[in-house]
Amino acid sequence: MPLARRLPKRGFHSPFKMEYQVVNVEVLEKLAADGRLQEGVITPEILAKLGVVKKADAPVKVLGNGELKAKLEVSAHAFSKSAVQKIETVGGKVQSISSIAKR
Repeated sequence: MPLARRLPKRGFHSPFKMEYQVVNVEVLEKLAADGRLQEGVITPEILAKLGVVKKADAPVKVLGNGELKAKLEVSAHAFSKSAVQKIETVGGKVQSISSIAKR
């Protein structure tokens, strides 16, 4: 009998689990401060070109760690509440991408 069948199985593993690539607000501020962003627009494709995330087609979630001073237009698949608050406080815009990413 193979080892994988002999060992007990534990827990539940959802086949619909979404794994996000995480980007913090402090990383966005650093990109803006270095002048690496054009016109303050951020998308998953731009983040992949800059090397912040590994895959352009995988879902991206923006978290609120750090401070933001630059006015940015951010498009991502998901946002934390603190990230939305920090981006909108400095006059930026948040746009949610509602496409199901490939797994």
